[in-house]
Amino acid sequence: MTAGVVELDLHGANIHQAQIAVDAALKRSRGVYRIRVIHGYHGGQAIKSMLRSRYGKHPGVLRLEFGLNQGQTDLVLREF
Repeated sequence: MTAGVVELDLHGANIHQAQIAVDAALKRSRGVYRIRVIHGYHGGQAIKSMLRSRYGKHPGVLRLEFGLNQGQTDLVLREF
């Protein structure tokens, strides 16, 4: 974990478990500017799709960022 960044490793989690983990991280996000969700890529895209649909327009999320690593999605809460 880097200062201001929380990492959630959701490998092996189902959609419901992933939502609970991300919601809990958002509630504890004081002082955090980014939540990095590691969801994997080869096992399917269900969590990645859920993140786009549920948190893409969430009031606590400024934007979503998708990098070169297809198994990772960053929820940007505020600018660093």
